[in-house]
Amino acid sequence: MLRIGLVGEGKTVVNDDNVALTIGSGSVSVFATPILVALMESAAVAAVVGQLTVGQTTVGTKIDVTHVAATPLGLTVTATAKLVEIDGRRLVFKVAAEDDSGSIGYGTHERYIVDRETFLTKAEQRKSYGSK
Repeated sequence: MLRIGLVGEGKTVVNDDNVALTIGSGSVSVFATPILVALMESAAVAAVVGQLTVGQTTVGTKIDVTHVAATPLGLTVTATAKLVEIDGRRLVFKVAAEDDSGSIGYGTHERYIVDRETFLTKAEQRKSYGSK
C-alpha cells in the first residue's frame, strides 16, 4: 500500500564508467552529478515497487539536488529516498546520498503515478510530431 514513510535505496561503486570525465559532465574522475541524480531516482522507484496498482508506474518530473562532496574511484555510493508527500498522483521524496566517508548529496524528487500503457502510447505519438 502506498503510504508516507516508504524508503528505497540504490547503490553503486564509483568506477571509470560513472565519473564526470567519462560521461562528459566534468573533467575529473570523481562520481558524476548526473549519475548521482539517476541513483537517487532509482532509490525513489525502489521505494514504491510493489505498492502501485497493476499497470501503473511512476515517472520522474522534477529533482532538486545539491551535490556537496566529491567521491573518488573505488568508494561505494548509497542513495536513499523517503516518500514524504502524496498528493493524488504526485509523489514527493526526500533524497540523500552518502559514500564511505559521509554525506555527498541531498534534495527532493517528484514523481507522478501513470498508467504504463497510456504513457507509452503518448510518448510514441510524439514521433509523428517530430517528423513534420
